[in-house]
Amino acid sequence: QVQLVESGGGLVQAGGSLRLSCAASGSIFSTKLIFWYRQAPGKQRESVAHITPGGSTAYADSVKGRFTISRDNAKNTVYLKMNSLKPEDTAVYYCLYPGGSWGQGTQVTVSA
Repeated sequence: QVQLVESGGGLVQAGGSLRLSCAASGSIFSTKLIFWYRQAPGKQRESVAHITPGGSTAYADSVKGRFTISRDNAKNTVYLKMNSLKPEDTAVYYCLYPGGSWGQGTQVTVSA
């Protein structure tokens, strides 16, 4: 079973940047489709981006052009680089693969 741990969140001003990391333990990480989700207070969890084992990516319209998902299979890590952050990006961010379990997430807070 691959376990994922999110990190890299924090408090940033609008227009700033953060890079989130999703570190995996266990085998066959490189074969996993990995999603980044987020959940804002009072809202449903939503998919933000995903990356296939081959490196193909897709993004929610709300983050397209601002967020970049990438993976380093040698380091068993998936990244989410977030630029031009907006207050509405404030949420707890999670990474997940199909069939996996939700982790603790990492809090991102964007001040106006």
